[in-house]
Amino acid sequence: MIKEEDLLLFKTHIKPDGLSQKEAESRLKTYGPNELVKKTEISPLMLFLEQFKNFIVIVLLIATAISYFLGEVADAATITVIVIMNAILGFIQEYRTEKSLEALKELSAPHATVLRDGKQMVIPARELVPGDVIILKAGDNIPADCALIEASNVQTNESILTGESIPVEKKPAEYRSNFIEKAKKDNILFMGTTMVSGRAKAIVIATGMRTEMGNIADMIQNTDFKATPLQKRLDRIGKELVLISLTVCVLIIFAGIYHGESVYDMFFAGVSLAVAAIPEGLPAIVTVSLALGVQRMLRRNALIRKLPAVETLGSTSVICSDKTGTITENKMTVTKIYVDGQIIDVTGTGYDVVGEFRSEGRHLNAAHNISLQMLLTIGALCNDSELSENDLRGDPTEIAIMIASRKGKIDEKVAGYQRIAEIPFDSDRKCMSVICRDKSNQLYVFTKGAPDKILNICSRKLNDGDISLLTTTEKKRILSVNDQMAGQALRVLGFAYKKLEFLPRDIKGSTIEKNLIFVGMEGMIDPPRPEAVESIKKCYKAGIKPVMITGDHKITAIAVAQKIGLDVSEKSVLTGDEIEALSDKELEKKVQDISVFARVTPKHKFRIVRAYKKRDNIVAMTGDGVNDAPALKEADIGIAMGKSGTDVAKEASSMILLDDNFATIVAAVEEGRIIYENIRKFIRYLLSCNLGEILMMAVATFLGQPVPLIPIQILWINLVTDGLPALALGVDPPEDDIMQQPPRKRKESIFSGGLGAQILLSGFLIGASSLAAFTTMMFLTNGDIQQSRTVAFATMIISELIYSFQSRSERKKNFPRGWFTNPYLVLAVASSFILMLVAIYIPFLSYIFKTTPLDFKAWLTIMGFSLIQFIVNNFLM
Repeated sequence: MIKEEDLLLFKTHIKPDGLSQKEAESRLKTYGPNELVKKTEISPLMLFLEQFKNFIVIVLLIATAISYFLGEVADAATITVIVIMNAILGFIQEYRTEKSLEALKELSAPHATVLRDGKQMVIPARELVPGDVIILKAGDNIPADCALIEASNVQTNESILTGESIPVEKKPAEYRSNFIEKAKKDNILFMGTTMVSGRAKAIVIATGMRTEMGNIADMIQNTDFKATPLQKRLDRIGKELVLISLTVCVLIIFAGIYHGESVYDMFFAGVSLAVAAIPEGLPAIVTVSLALGVQRMLRRNALIRKLPAVETLGSTSVICSDKTGTITENKMTVTKIYVDGQIIDVTGTGYDVVGEFRSEGRHLNAAHNISLQMLLTIGALCNDSELSENDLRGDPTEIAIMIASRKGKIDEKVAGYQRIAEIPFDSDRKCMSVICRDKSNQLYVFTKGAPDKILNICSRKLNDGDISLLTTTEKKRILSVNDQMAGQALRVLGFAYKKLEFLPRDIKGSTIEKNLIFVGMEGMIDPPRPEAVESIKKCYKAGIKPVMITGDHKITAIAVAQKIGLDVSEKSVLTGDEIEALSDKELEKKVQDISVFARVTPKHKFRIVRAYKKRDNIVAMTGDGVNDAPALKEADIGIAMGKSGTDVAKEASSMILLDDNFATIVAAVEEGRIIYENIRKFIRYLLSCNLGEILMMAVATFLGQPVPLIPIQILWINLVTDGLPALALGVDPPEDDIMQQPPRKRKESIFSGGLGAQILLSGFLIGASSLAAFTTMMFLTNGDIQQSRTVAFATMIISELIYSFQSRSERKKNFPRGWFTNPYLVLAVASSFILMLVAIYIPFLSYIFKTTPLDFKAWLTIMGFSLIQFIVNNFLM
């Protein structure tokens, strides 16, 4: 809680309407950021030194030191330089990854709605200061310790502090100069807890480490990015490869010694080969690829909160998406009103208050129609949206209703009412009610909600100013009008009211929402997003099942689904009531044939996700409310809305849509596929090249031939060919047909689809052709070992560089994607080729690397054997 010495500030500077921006900036300097103490970050120097902790690298450095003391100074110095260059490359990869992840943590950090200079604005929660006035609603995380000034039906979940999961009721403290000192626990909202229900205005009394949460030292707000399943699998594969490589290298050492090579030379060769063969850079390249992919997704308005989501996205086979705001534009406009048994057309579009009411083509004066006046009044009063000349705040549905009321020019009438209490909308009741008092002190209940739910709680109706009983026949007729409007893809809401003789002590839906007077309905259109239509087509081509979930009427849902191109019929639609009647087993059987779920609640979403998963689907599910959290956690990819989503939904999600757009989900799935394919590309490349190097050395040694490459050459090949081209493959642009491939299976191996066989074949061909080039040159030069090793050295490098272009596609051969569609790879290959020439033709380096300049005959040999792998893979297999 706030310290005693800080209380004076509140006594003298407390402002219920918020601080000025200047004052807030001053207090931020005084109190510091509103965040818990972070873990100590690893320094760049330590990150660099981490690169030398690899056991094999340590052995190599020890061997290099021995070499130095034995007088091999040039070799020792060169190997040291190569090891350092490798470490620098690894450091750059890991440092970039750390920075990328830190940036993502900042982006996924919580925000807060605050009053500054009398205006509402959203700021990062870390910028909150004591004295700030914040606005909270159900589903928000409490960003700091604060005292309630205003509250409506506020309950919070304080289990993170107390361990008790039962919601705690909160009420405002009596506002006066010392109200913070007098505030009790039930007037205080604590940082890190969650608003379960209601709306509130509160003043921040403590931030950062001054909060109750600040007493828990290990509580970190930032997202924890753990290793993904793919990274863990590759780490395990890497360890297995280490054991295999070490075993083979040890065998090569003993075989070489057996055939007469010196212990010193073979030990050095074995260790160097181990360094080259072990893909120690694989985890780093995977992490870089994931991090870069996340950054690309961010540019496409998809914020990844949990890194495993990146690889899972590429496997998505079902996307369950909310309709409103995701598939549609979420810019509702009331176009039809039903009162007094007639349908009235409302003109005007979007959020423009200019428009009129027309009946049978003629202008209708709203002021002369009692029922229409009452409906518009209910719409304006049972409403939490705020409209001003330059600003619109609130739920799009409520904004549309308010604008329709404004078109009826009822502002003066509405001004005579004062809101006394509110029963917020919830997904079970499907309605919202307010209690208001008019100028004559008469109390009213005003209610809006789903027409069928509203009719269930109405016993009377208003018709041309008269109130009469609402019969079952009339209810059926009203519902048929509802169906008619819904069939035009309109979202329909019903409106009702009643007078109250007194204010009940217990204000809740079951006591207030009954025996109401039905007034009428409003139908509003929310046009589909144009890009959603294209994204639906893309889903079907990609083997992904798009599913629309909505609280709308079944007929409305079908009409919208048909407009956006969903494959829908009466049999492929399931309503919430029908879900209730099904067991989990029955739902599992039906769910694969369903494209639209209508009239569903968040509770149904959980069952829908689980049913799809039981059918072995990988499911992405969207949500924005508190009650969506269980479904978002259950889904393989939980997707929260960035604009309309609650903090609870965002915390439960793997991904946040910054634009609340269905097309962004499909774009993220595409990015997920691109990332996974690129990871397979550089795994194919790295392991094939490493296998080729091991096979060449092993076979030559076991056959009693001189070793084709000396340690320093092996290390140079590893640096030249493994590093840059592999990184370039990690950012390879996608193939044109990437979204025309079926989703991969949940437990599919990284080596599936023939990748393992391709690695073995290509590795064998690279190793065999390099060894053949060495053997041929030994024959042609009558045993000139230096020239033969230079030819083997060049053949190995060129074979691997050619193979890097082949690794760009698993489905196509003969370089169908062109040479220059990945400029990074062209640059990497060109750099590697130049580094190879440098080692051969610059005298100083040629002396160190034990190479010799090559003539035309040698280069013909090199090019001939370098193309063997390419020819076999592309024309003979």
